[in-house]
Amino acid sequence: MPARLGDAAPTDVRIQAESDADAVAHWLAEYQDSPQTLRAYRREAKRLLLWLEEQGAYLHDVDREALRRFEAFLAAPPVAWTGPSRPENHPDWRPFRGALSPASRRQALVILQGLFSWLVEAGWVRHNPFRLMRDKSRRLNNQQMRVERYLEGELWDWFWQWLNRPQSEDVTPRQRYERKRLCFVFGFAYLLAPRVSEMATARMDDFFSREGRIWWRVVGKGGKQADVPVPEDFLECLSQWRATLGLTAMPGHEEPTPLIRALDGQREIGDNQLYRLIRQAFNRAAVALEEENGEPAHVHTLRRATPHWLRHTSITHQAQAGINLHYLAESARHSRLDTTSRYLHTEDARWHTEQQRHRLSRTEPPH
Repeated sequence: MPARLGDAAPTDVRIQAESDADAVAHWLAEYQDSPQTLRAYRREAKRLLLWLEEQGAYLHDVDREALRRFEAFLAAPPVAWTGPSRPENHPDWRPFRGALSPASRRQALVILQGLFSWLVEAGWVRHNPFRLMRDKSRRLNNQQMRVERYLEGELWDWFWQWLNRPQSEDVTPRQRYERKRLCFVFGFAYLLAPRVSEMATARMDDFFSREGRIWWRVVGKGGKQADVPVPEDFLECLSQWRATLGLTAMPGHEEPTPLIRALDGQREIGDNQLYRLIRQAFNRAAVALEEENGEPAHVHTLRRATPHWLRHTSITHQAQAGINLHYLAESARHSRLDTTSRYLHTEDARWHTEQQRHRLSRTEPPH
């Protein structure tokens, strides 16, 4: 990140920082306990700082016009700024893989809005330019946006069937293990809607019995602990996975071992590795569906899908199954019901059906 301090920086600074990069590092330190959030926030802050460096500007120079130019930059970054995913220390690393979608641009601005709010409180900048955005409530309030990044029911059914297709008899033990692990990972993600970081850190004895019912104890965003009801299908997935590991069907009372494991069947895997495993599976599925002449839109969805889409898919499908909104919010660990309500697509279907009553010929009955 650029390490520069502008001449017009505020003098009543409340953090120990010598540059914009230092100030941003202090902000990021607030998210050390949330690895996925930290990674996303650091990515967006780094893009902004690199862009400002190229402009010869600083954080305190950002005004409403600068935000317009930066958003246009996110929509169409120069070719020199784009490239395939690489570690930051790789010579071919670039800040972007390509132009950001409207949803990704909105998310970037949401994150940076939070950064500037913090910087104002820290005395590093004098004002938050996002407060000047006339359409801020529409564009920067993610709670108002309907969740669209999920797999529709038909596509999920195909994907789950594809994932569980019998393997050929000549597969290696490693290939058999990797397939079993993938089936468990996707079953876990779909049935319990965990975040990737929560999956990677899950332990066997996070699953426990209370009053004859099985629950999953999870520590999520912000260090919040919650107990989530476990559906019967997950118990079957868990039993099959534990059999692959040579374990009994259900975890013991004290079994603090990794739930999802590396190839040796013992060590845990990090959230980065888990992220890549899921993305690779989505990409392989996209190739398979295309070879089967599947719906092009479904192929496109699989190519775009990220691990977090599994959480969206799970919550959306639970809502469509008729699970009460209150309980759904508890399972998803949302602090606000309006966050959960973004997953409700059932009203769309009813609205669409009702709209079919409106016909060109008023004597023709609706289908």
